[in-house]
Amino acid sequence: MKDVKYIFITGGVTSSLGKGTLAASLAKLLQARGYSVTIQKLDPYINVDPGTLNPYEHGECYVTLDGAETDLDLGHYERFLNVPTGKVNNVTTGKIYQTVIEKERKGDYLGKTVQIIPHITDEIKRRIKLVSAGNKFEIVLTEIGGTVGDIESLPYIEAVRQLKWELGAQNCIVIHLTLVPYLAATGESKTKPTQHSVKTLLEEGIQPDILVLRTERNLNAGIKRKVALFCNVEEKAVVESVNVSTIYEVPIKMLDEKLDQTVLTKLGLPIGEAPDLTNWREFLKRLKNPKHSIKIGLVGKYVELPDAYKSISESLIHSGSTNECKINIDYIQSEDINETNMNERLGNLDGILVAPGFGARGIDGKIAAAKYARENNVPFLGICLGMQCAVIEFARNVLNLTGAHSTEIDHKTAYPVIDLMEEQKSVTDKGGTMRLGGYKCVISKNSKSYAAYGKTETVERHRHRYEFNDKYLDQFRDNGMIPVGINPDSGLVEIMELTDHKWFVGVQFHPEYSSTVINPHPLFVQFIKACINRKG
Repeated sequence: MKDVKYIFITGGVTSSLGKGTLAASLAKLLQARGYSVTIQKLDPYINVDPGTLNPYEHGECYVTLDGAETDLDLGHYERFLNVPTGKVNNVTTGKIYQTVIEKERKGDYLGKTVQIIPHITDEIKRRIKLVSAGNKFEIVLTEIGGTVGDIESLPYIEAVRQLKWELGAQNCIVIHLTLVPYLAATGESKTKPTQHSVKTLLEEGIQPDILVLRTERNLNAGIKRKVALFCNVEEKAVVESVNVSTIYEVPIKMLDEKLDQTVLTKLGLPIGEAPDLTNWREFLKRLKNPKHSIKIGLVGKYVELPDAYKSISESLIHSGSTNECKINIDYIQSEDINETNMNERLGNLDGILVAPGFGARGIDGKIAAAKYARENNVPFLGICLGMQCAVIEFARNVLNLTGAHSTEIDHKTAYPVIDLMEEQKSVTDKGGTMRLGGYKCVISKNSKSYAAYGKTETVERHRHRYEFNDKYLDQFRDNGMIPVGINPDSGLVEIMELTDHKWFVGVQFHPEYSSTVINPHPLFVQFIKACINRKG
């Protein structure tokens, strides 16, 4: 058996430099060279997972096929690699401490004093190696969240230091991503922040093998040489990452900088033939040279932070490229929409997407948006709560069930068309207790969804507690809102469609989690096509 190779990616100077995008881009290049690759995220916060975090705090909560609520960076990993991630791909400090404390309570440490070193660091190392158990992957990339110097990330940095010592230089390398700011007043790019960041990393026991310099402007050879000299790395191991118009250009830029070749050389692996990125380049070509342009209204209550809907916005980009169409997203705060202003606010849109969410805030605006789309024949895609809002609107205004609602919002409603799932009624904990992960869906042949998928069965990811109430199934079906997707095991409704509408689809699941660059989700592709047709 060959040794698994480990690549750790740390960040310095400031947060939000794009460690996740860098990790995904490098992994894509290594994958294109024929290596089996996966990526893991280590998050320093004490929450067990982001499932209980407000999207304003942490952006989108991404759900894996095996039912883990994870960091949004895992979405980048999947969209770039076209390979599913799972529970082992996202580790938090909360999970680490939870495991260690449970072991201590069981007496697993035989009465020893439990400490950060070795117990916490040992558990971190175990989790890092777990992702490659059974030698499923030749290379594991691990992104360490936060910024070097943060007190929260110290145990992770120490665990990496130990692994480098244990595994050897050719089996474990560290890439450090930093910022080289440009000072317009002097016309200079400054390397001092990078030097200080590397010094901090050195104080914590790690010499980086490769430096990636995030910059607004191209760096000259003199700056790279200066950084290499003062940070004690090879000159060819100083890589420029200049700002680009889309994150999907980053793999091409890293290929131009020969980052993948430098990594493989340091890991003692054959470089082989140049990676085949034909499909990737075709995607970028279509993305940058659209033949159409449409405006999609994304109606949600967290729109002030677009990262709260990251997978949705990326899915629109994927499907836009497939349709050779530029997608202009209008992020619409659902609290600002009502029946008196919906014509004015939604009238200039080519399509309406009502986003998922939880709670009562902004739900009336989502219901109004669904009504506008239904009455004006505007292509509509409702996701999770978005589908439920479409059901509530139809019940009120077509079935004349006055006050129909979801029991999540109004537990006394006379017409609970959306109700709590039976297995959820005894649940009191919030974290990790929803219907999570992949579930089957059987699709009716005479439906727009079947036209999109081209097959009668699929598996989609879920994250919800409430569902369509089967007691009202016949009333909906008799009046033109048809359940065209059903879970074969539970009988739960997965997809609802309007029969007398150009394109109106509501899904209980989250198709955005499954869309990738190479395989855009078929529902998004058909939604965009319907929007183009309506405009054309």
